Amino acid sequence: MPTPSLKAASTYDVFLSFSWDTRNGFAGHLYKALARRKIHTFIDNMELPKGYPIITTLLKAIQGSRIAIVVLSHYYATSYYCLEELATMLHCRTKGLLVIPVFYKVRPSDVRNQKGSYEKALSKLQERFRDEEKLQKWKMALCQVANLSGYHFEDGYTTLPIFLLQLSLY
Repeated sequence: MPTPSLKAASTYDVFLSFSWDTRNGFAGHLYKALARRKIHTFIDNMELPKGYPIITTLLKAIQGSRIAIVVLSHYYATSYYCLEELATMLHCRTKGLLVIPVFYKVRPSDVRNQKGSYEKALSKLQERFRDEEKLQKWKMALCQVANLSGYHFEDGYTTLPIFLLQLSLY
């Protein structure tokens, strides 16, 4: 029996995953551009209902989205929430979720091989959580997302309009 598609029961067109370092810059501009195009996008500070567990709400929003855009930046791997979102997004790919990685001022190879800021962040999370299984899940998710076709922005915003034009084709 074929795997059911998420598209039929989607609450959001896009789930936007990003870390704090891009909230008021790239991710914020991307969200505004999507909103101007009437693309219903989940963004945590706008869509999290008060009084509910954050992680449960985030994971349900991912499951209720057609597309997930992952803005992988310098500080992305420092966030437990970002890594849990990423692992869930990649799991949901088997159910029809389209995952689009955006490498923002980081090299895909650094994400794939957990080098540079990603190596440091995972080392700190390992000390904090002391959960080897969870750490391996996150490392595998980072490797998988870095192996997906996506976008690489080294300079910031100059190619954002091209990205949005291509995104609108989905």
